[in-house]
Amino acid sequence: MASQVILQTSIPGFPVRRGKVRDVYDLGDRLLIVASDRISAFDVVMPNGIPFKGEVLTRISAFWLGRLSIARHHLIELIEDRTPQGFAPYLDQLRGRAMLVRKTKVVPIECVVRGYITGSGWKEYLKSQSVCGIRLPAGLRQCDPLPEPLFTPSTKAEVGHDENISFERACKLVEPGLMKTIRDRSIAIYREAAEYARGRGVIIADTKFEWGLDGNEVILIDEALTPDSSRFWPAADYSPGRDQPSFDKQYVRNYLETLNWNKTPPGPTLPEEVVAHTSKKYIEAYEKLTGRPLPKH
Repeated sequence: MASQVILQTSIPGFPVRRGKVRDVYDLGDRLLIVASDRISAFDVVMPNGIPFKGEVLTRISAFWLGRLSIARHHLIELIEDRTPQGFAPYLDQLRGRAMLVRKTKVVPIECVVRGYITGSGWKEYLKSQSVCGIRLPAGLRQCDPLPEPLFTPSTKAEVGHDENISFERACKLVEPGLMKTIRDRSIAIYREAAEYARGRGVIIADTKFEWGLDGNEVILIDEALTPDSSRFWPAADYSPGRDQPSFDKQYVRNYLETLNWNKTPPGPTLPEEVVAHTSKKYIEAYEKLTGRPLPKH
């Protein structure tokens, strides 16, 4: 299997916008979204990447979009053996890590759904018995399942951290009827995906979705239920009352917490052992969820 780490694609002739992980090429009425192997933590991109990470993110997204009962989503085609016009010389960079998608008007809200109490939600609960201002029962343990999945929206920050906001405030930023639609759809998708994943030995503790408008129609966009946008826990090792092992980049975060680093750029170079372990966890998440090995090139 190829192990070239792609930190940045270089395809001339098309406008490109680079995010922390993705390179987005504008093709007019469509976009080509390429997931690199870059990895960020604490909103800082590390100088070295994780082999296969971009491919895992793209293939998991395509897998979910193909199996979930969603009315519509933005995916037109996963790039495998053909490319949009002008991209053919770069197929080796794009294969398995690029999606051709519809261009939409992005709804400027991150739609977070939480099924378990963990991370920042757990810290807030310890202080106020609430998560994002939503009151919860007393006596919950770290990583306990919540009585019902919680929808906790946040703003979409171009730079720095997203900001958790109430549903009421979200309805002041986005038309209330649209907010109710994407809330209900986000929770429904989370429930469906969590039930499927549990049967594959994976707990989806929380996840985030993004939505866009294609004309007047609401469609799911961006990545879906990946190790970057979700917390995946191995069900066999699940035990509330403590942190859980995970299939995401938590291993990188845990390593960085041991350093005397102020969590501002530049990020430190990740040791080979941390890179190899993280790559293994991303691949394991893909293979557990899809039931098939990551394709060999």
